Amino acid sequence: MARRPKLPSPTLAIARFTLPNGLRVVLGPDRSAPTVALAVHYDVGFRSEPEGRTGFAHLFEHLTFQGSPNLEKGEADRLIEGNGGMGNGSTRSDYTNYIAMLPSNALELGLFLESDRMRGVRLTPETLQNQIDVVKEEIRVNVLNRPYGGFPWIDLPPVMFESFNNSHDGYGSFVDLDAATIEAAEDFYGRYYAPGNAVLSVTGDFAVDEITEWIERYFGDLARRPVLPVPDCAEPLPTAERRAVKEDPLAPLPAIAVGYRVPDPIDQLDEYLAAVVLLEVLVEGEASRLFRRMVKRDRVVTHIGGMLGTFGDPFDARDPVMLQLVGYHPGAEADQVLAAIDDEVAELANGVGADELDRVKTGMVSAHVRRLDNLLSRATTMAALEQQRGRAELVNELPALLAAVDAEAVIAAAERWLRPDQRAVLEVRPGASA
Repeated sequence: MARRPKLPSPTLAIARFTLPNGLRVVLGPDRSAPTVALAVHYDVGFRSEPEGRTGFAHLFEHLTFQGSPNLEKGEADRLIEGNGGMGNGSTRSDYTNYIAMLPSNALELGLFLESDRMRGVRLTPETLQNQIDVVKEEIRVNVLNRPYGGFPWIDLPPVMFESFNNSHDGYGSFVDLDAATIEAAEDFYGRYYAPGNAVLSVTGDFAVDEITEWIERYFGDLARRPVLPVPDCAEPLPTAERRAVKEDPLAPLPAIAVGYRVPDPIDQLDEYLAAVVLLEVLVEGEASRLFRRMVKRDRVVTHIGGMLGTFGDPFDARDPVMLQLVGYHPGAEADQVLAAIDDEVAELANGVGADELDRVKTGMVSAHVRRLDNLLSRATTMAALEQQRGRAELVNELPALLAAVDAEAVIAAAERWLRPDQRAVLEVRPGASA
């Protein structure tokens, strides 16, 4: 019998502590290059928004760059860039994060800047209106005036889900954005930007004792504030297929997105990992099952892809999560695409070969290790794992956990979760707007 390849396991150093005000800190010292990366994850995202405030988490991310207690608008960016670094922020389903990459001799500066953001933001009617206009322009450019804009990340959730938390547009409606007020922004900051609602992750060239002293100096005097409970977004599984159609006048080709619920990524991690591997078996690369069947053999699609989670990172979201398949199908009907998917899912019951599984898992572990080579990716990965699971150490453990997923688990995941009577289907049809 051929020996199975041994997958590499990272052995990254991780230190942790929690400040009295509740701020969780995870550190990944790495003295191999004179650079550092910082990531602060706040436990607030699209799913935290109340009704009537769609897009507010993303809008507030913009507002935090408009000035802080000690710095004017734009000054933090100038300091970072003037020291040879870069900074940014983003909003996801279950968190908002702020990131920076700096030379290691500017680490103390980076810590001060993030502590100042956590200390407060400068909110004025002028900056609020300015950032509302910026976000609305983002929506015009990225959604309203782009082929397949919002597909599938905005368009598929309301087909699959019923609750407001899971189904609403995280970019926001113009009506809700225009209704934003300074009072609402101040309330949002007070609710979600407390130290106890955040994780600070730092990787790179530093001594743990020295950075601990700096973190205590800059973050330690921030007042402890109440932390809201994580919203319960649980929903029952669909009991019948759910379908919708979107007319897109800018789309050159018909497209389809198919969503399936998967196990809880935190409380059912073993089962969830089987779904992660299953997705790779189906769509990763030209050797994948759906590519070989649907692109090469039957030619019902020109492209087939997929992802777990809103933006394709399977380990940065809480339950519920969708496994999504996306295809573009000129010359074929949507039902032909669905039939091909169903046939290939059913074919999994005949077995997943050891070579196929080894190829897929080796590729996944290789991608994970490559991601961790980048200090900023390492910092954001550690922060998300700590924020949602309290387990930043999973950066080291995931390869072994993936290696343990066997063919039987993958087949069971397909049979349990990739069922036509539990899926959501969204068709994009070129043509005039409805």
